Amino acid sequence: MGRWEGDAAGRLSGAAMRLYVERGYEQTTVAEIAAEAGLTARTFFRHFADKREVLFAGSERLLTHMVEALDAAPATGGPMRTVAAALDAAAELLGRDRSWSRQRQSLIDTNAELRERELIKMARIAAALAEELRRRGVPAADASLAAEAGIAVFRVAWERWLTGADELDLATVMKATLSRLAAVTAAE
Repeated sequence: MGRWEGDAAGRLSGAAMRLYVERGYEQTTVAEIAAEAGLTARTFFRHFADKREVLFAGSERLLTHMVEALDAAPATGGPMRTVAAALDAAAELLGRDRSWSRQRQSLIDTNAELRERELIKMARIAAALAEELRRRGVPAADASLAAEAGIAVFRVAWERWLTGADELDLATVMKATLSRLAAVTAAE
């Protein structure tokens, strides 16, 4: 592929994933990713701050999509129902390619730096959801609790979807996990 061909970011992402899986994240350099994509390291840095950001490039889009979905949810439903709208939005974006998601998660699970970056991403999402809930009039403590519970649902559903043998889509797994949360927290 020549430099003039389009979708440089997509080519770099694909090359990075191939090399990370083949050689390991830590053993792969930016120069190798760029060469694999038929591009230069300079082009790589136009699209990504560093090699880990290849795996987190959609984080801002995910955060924005979830906050917009939460904001668009009816105000009549209560905080967890509103957070459920954000989870639906996440499933819509992330539930498209289980194979790629499995590879990505496997890389994250085996590298402390990537695990830390993933935790930071999830904390940012929780903070943004809580802020949006507060803006909608939910008391601060309830907003934080609902947002953090939503992130817990997200993580459990994500893991189940990635490791599950069933063919359930991510949205279905998110809804089922949210229902389980309600069941396990119900007063006896």
